[in-house]
Amino acid sequence: MSTSDTARYVRLRVDVVLEIDGPAELTEAAEARIAADEFMPEEERVPARASVREDSAEALAYLVEPFDLIRGVPGIEMVQASWSSEEVEYDPDALEWDLGEEDESEEDDDDRS
Repeated sequence: MSTSDTARYVRLRVDVVLEIDGPAELTEAAEARIAADEFMPEEERVPARASVREDSAEALAYLVEPFDLIRGVPGIEMVQASWSSEEVEYDPDALEWDLGEEDESEEDDDDRS
């Protein structure tokens, strides 16, 4: 059986740094999502609401749906997903935040010269 005949598994990793400039709106949206979640037991709603009020990263985690990243992509089926959100110190000039995007575009510009 060739590899084209068997399923292949791919791990897609995405790092996104977001600036929260509307924490009240973010919290409100997360609370609305919690209220609308028909599968969440009632006894879990109170602590969930408390956590999104205290932590913007928690609020964001309630709003992010990994399936939305691949919805409509033909030929794939999501097998497993996990995600997390945490507050971080962000310095756009620090090497740890350099995703190489500028280097690639600079190289592309050099190749066109």
